[in-house]
Amino acid sequence: MKKIGILTGGADCPGLNSVIRAVVRKGMQEGYVVTGIKNGWLGLIENDMKVLDVKSTTGILDRGGTILGTSRINPLTDESQVKKIKENYQRSGIDALIVVGGEETLKIAWNLHKRGIVQVVGVPKSIDNALSGTDYAFGFDTAVNVAMECIDRLHTTAESHHRIMVVEVMGLYTGWLAVQAGIAGGADIILIPEIPVNLNEVYELLKERHKRGKPFSIIVLSEGTKVDGYTSRVIDPAAANAEKRRFGSVGEFLAKAIEDHTGYETRVSVLGYILRGGAPTSFDRVLGTRMGVKAVELVQDHKFGKMVSLRDNKIRFVDIEEAVRERKAVTPDMIDLANVFSAKH
Repeated sequence: MKKIGILTGGADCPGLNSVIRAVVRKGMQEGYVVTGIKNGWLGLIENDMKVLDVKSTTGILDRGGTILGTSRINPLTDESQVKKIKENYQRSGIDALIVVGGEETLKIAWNLHKRGIVQVVGVPKSIDNALSGTDYAFGFDTAVNVAMECIDRLHTTAESHHRIMVVEVMGLYTGWLAVQAGIAGGADIILIPEIPVNLNEVYELLKERHKRGKPFSIIVLSEGTKVDGYTSRVIDPAAANAEKRRFGSVGEFLAKAIEDHTGYETRVSVLGYILRGGAPTSFDRVLGTRMGVKAVELVQDHKFGKMVSLRDNKIRFVDIEEAVRERKAVTPDMIDLANVFSAKH
C-alpha cells in the first residue's frame, strides 16, 4: 500500500495537530497509510513511528503542541544519524515524507531531499512568521492574539501605577510578532530586530509622552532587538542552533536602562514560551487544515521538494529552497503603520 510519513520538528506551536489531522483524513481518503514519526527527526533516527488513523486523530483540533512530539535534533551535524534516517526511511516503506516545521526543520528536509535520502513535502509553521515563500505560517496568528491579550492586561497595571511596561516577545531575527501584537495591543513604542535601537531616542519619546500628561507607556520588543550596550550571555558558542548560543533578556536590559536614565518606574514582562502554548485560533486551525490537505495533494502529484504556501489567501506551493533562502523581514509598510501610533504622536 502507498504510505505517507509525517513528522513535526523544531519548536512546538498552536496548529500542528490540525495539520496532522488533515494529512490523516485526506491521506486515508486517497488510499494512503499515514505513519506518524515521533519527536521530529529523532523518530527517523530511532525508528520510532506509529500508524495514524481517524481514531488516533479525533479530538485533537483544539489542542496545542503536537501529538507526535517534537525535538530540535539536527541530523546534518552527525553523518551517522543521516545514515540511520536513510535506512529507517527505506525500511519503513514510506513513499513520501511530509515535514511540518520552521526554518531549520525545512532546511534539513531540503538537504536530505537534495541528497536523494527522502522525498519531501514541507508545511510551514512559525510563530515568528519569518519564513519566505508564504504570507503566513500557521501558529503566528495564535501567538499574536496571546501577546495582544497580555498587552491589554498590562495596560491597566501600567496606567494604575504610572509605570513603563516593557513587554518582550519572541522573534530572534524578525519583528513580525512584536509589530502586529504591538499595533493590536496599542503599544506606544515597538522595537524590532530589523531596526537597531538608539536608547536616547527611546528616552526622549517617553519624556515627551510624560510631558503630554501620559505617565505610563507600553513598549513591545522582540527578543532579538539590537539595543545599544546590550550583550547576551553565551551558553554554547559551538551550538548549531542560534537560540542555544544566546541567553538573557533584552527586555530586562532595556527596562533597567530606562529607569536609570529617566527615573520612571519600569517593569518588564517576558512572554516567552507562553506564546507557543494553548489552543490555536480559528485562523490557525483552518490554515493548518488547508495546508495539511494540500501537502497530501502534492505527494499525490509527486511534487517533492516543495513547501505548501499561502499567497493572497490561496493555498499554493513553492520550492523549499526558495522558502528557506532568506528570512522574511518586516515590510516598510508595517513599520510605517506602527510609527503612526508611536509615542511621539
